[in-house]
Amino acid sequence: MNTINEWLFEGYGDEILRGLTLTVSVAVGALALAIVLGMLAARAKLAPSRVARGAASLYTTVVRGIPELVLILVLYYGFPTLVQSMLAQVAPDYRLNFNPYVTGVCVLGTIYGAFLTEVFRAAFLAVPRGELEAATAFGMTPRQVFWRIHLPQMWRYALPGLGNVWMVLVKATALVSVIQLQEMMYWAKRAGEATHQPFKFLLLAMVLYLAITFVSEQFFAAAERRAARGVRRA
Repeated sequence: MNTINEWLFEGYGDEILRGLTLTVSVAVGALALAIVLGMLAARAKLAPSRVARGAASLYTTVVRGIPELVLILVLYYGFPTLVQSMLAQVAPDYRLNFNPYVTGVCVLGTIYGAFLTEVFRAAFLAVPRGELEAATAFGMTPRQVFWRIHLPQMWRYALPGLGNVWMVLVKATALVSVIQLQEMMYWAKRAGEATHQPFKFLLLAMVLYLAITFVSEQFFAAAERRAARGVRRA
């Protein structure tokens, strides 16, 4: 194994493997946060309150309109510098540093939560009204209708869009290399620079991203088939 590492990966095989693990970890963490934010914002957009609808619309409009790279740089580099400048007179030695892993997960989760907001909103609206009315007629409370009927049913409609967002999110994790998070793209660039073989290691990164995408496609296809069990097709 060490011989293969030295011959094929110029000694950077272990680092790239750790980077791959970190890439998947960032993507999964960001997706979890995005699902939570997307679900909350989707419910807010469907709420009777104009304030809730306005806040959710502002969130999706602003976040989807700013590039991911800009948000990452603003939060990781810009915001700490701003805080330190504001406190320069009071606490000149104060330094604010963000964890690059937490920053990457939070920024990507917030961004793709805005995209999932529209996916979930459409999925909630796609659930047949008759099923919700029937549940109410059986004496279920609004909370029971949501948890027992509305939420389980909406996932069947949301899965295709959720899968697409996941695919884009995985590729976006490459951006967090700019804040020195040692994920796969970070090590691919380092290895390419150190060995003067950038094409070799960037091609390796491309293949690994493609492998993640392929596995993800199979997973979401299986999830969609499972969710569609018992559903009559036209």
